[in-house]
Amino acid sequence: MPYNEILAIACIASFFVMLFIGVPVALTLAISGFFFGWLGFGTSLFGLLPARIYGVTANYTLIAIPLFVFMGVMLEKSRLADELMEVIGHLSGGLRGGMGLGIVLVGMLMGATTGIVGATIVTLGLLTLPTLLRRGYDKSLSCGAICASGTLGQLIPPSTILILLADILGESVGTLFAAALMPGLLLTVIFCIYMIVVGIISPEKVPAIPLEERRAMPRRELWMKALKVGLPPVGLVLVVLGSIIGGIAAPTEAASMGALGSILVASIAGRFTWKTLVDTVQSTARITAMMFFVLICSQVFALAFRGLGGERLVHDAFAFVPGGTDGILIFMLLIIFVLGFFIEWIEISYIVVPMFLPLMQAAGVDLVWAAALIATVLQTSFLTPPFGWALFYLRGVAPPEVATADIYRGVIPFIVLQLAAVALVFTFPAVATWLPKAIGW
Repeated sequence: MPYNEILAIACIASFFVMLFIGVPVALTLAISGFFFGWLGFGTSLFGLLPARIYGVTANYTLIAIPLFVFMGVMLEKSRLADELMEVIGHLSGGLRGGMGLGIVLVGMLMGATTGIVGATIVTLGLLTLPTLLRRGYDKSLSCGAICASGTLGQLIPPSTILILLADILGESVGTLFAAALMPGLLLTVIFCIYMIVVGIISPEKVPAIPLEERRAMPRRELWMKALKVGLPPVGLVLVVLGSIIGGIAAPTEAASMGALGSILVASIAGRFTWKTLVDTVQSTARITAMMFFVLICSQVFALAFRGLGGERLVHDAFAFVPGGTDGILIFMLLIIFVLGFFIEWIEISYIVVPMFLPLMQAAGVDLVWAAALIATVLQTSFLTPPFGWALFYLRGVAPPEVATADIYRGVIPFIVLQLAAVALVFTFPAVATWLPKAIGW
């Protein structure tokens, strides 16, 4: 094996070793890339680095990331989920599992408006988990529903995963938003069906809201409250997504509309203050800086890995994978799924996807379909033990009577449901490609 290819393998191996001993991800990427790139080429290889970093940071489309993050943080601080859960719980009436449906639907709506998994899960955990336990809901099921629903924002647009995948794959953001919309809604429906089935098979796990409590709020007042609470965020999502998918506005322009719209929604809710604005801007700056630092450091790693012949090594290795194009895709998704047990979606996106991109292009794979599959599998990385971030977020706010084992047991059925959704999108590509083609993209 040539010396440079040995260095490429060592580069990958050192990345995982440093990651597992606790070195921050961005530094892991940069250290591995600089060290093994220097061993292979000295300093000459990194003469290309400033141009690569400038090319990434000057990408106009990526301006949408801080704007969508701002929109999400502002809506999270407006605390719309408080009243949404109450309204959906009452609307579900005497249906067993109705509060579970409420969690899924609020998680979907918060995911579409905020796109921030941590904020959604913490909010749902604080607001709903004590209530669910008090109503007699099963602890594991409650925890699983909250974790799974909180991750829907990583698939349902506008999603930062899709923006970064669009940059990596060279596709338009609007196309990937359109491609991910149907898989996201499909997954939401699957979660809802699961909650209803649990209500039928094991009604003691998901009891209905007592009749006296439902009668305490008049029907007219309930519907008025539903319109007041649900209409602003739904309207904002429809305006933002509709303007992108309909070709009326570019993603960056739509994101700026969303940021302004989130201020209006918070103002309508009576929760917009100067302190809220300052906190939102600071949170947006921290989140965006973290994402772009990882992005910049990943360029060091990618440049060294490609320079050392890593892409050719990957291509040659996949000559032994059976199944042709489908085999390559399944193997890539399997690697992404396994890596999701240990590292975050940003690192997976900038390490695994660029490795497989030349193979997918050579095989003529529809990259829009591939992006929808990748995003759906990446979503599971938030749920998979032992390092799924959704589990840690909920553990931080769960009541003392909820054990870590309850959370881990609770997410397992939802991981299976997510893998079923991946299988459906893989078997029926039209789930992802129909809407972009219908629009003409």
